[in-house]
Amino acid sequence: MTTEVIEKRSASNETIRKPAPRYRVLLHNDDFNSMEHVVQTLIQTVAGMTQPQAVDIMMEAHTNGTALVITCALEPAEFYCETLKNHGLTSSLEPDE
Repeated sequence: MTTEVIEKRSASNETIRKPAPRYRVLLHNDDFNSMEHVVQTLIQTVAGMTQPQAVDIMMEAHTNGTALVITCALEPAEFYCETLKNHGLTSSLEPDE
């Protein structure tokens, strides 16, 4: 995934380049969806995610209450979060500190 860059003009009219803020997509445990559904949804939603990665994320959410799915720029993070929600999963975003 490419890194987005935000450009600003400084007081001296120089261009300052800094990486765009990144966001964490979190999966929350629930008592409604089967583990298989969660794994399949993760694989279908996040490009390049393998089954072992999806199982690890699902198990972390199941055990700890939440799990990190992916960290990326805001626009794709919003897409992943909404897609997970559209498949019945509980997901949220938070800034990557």
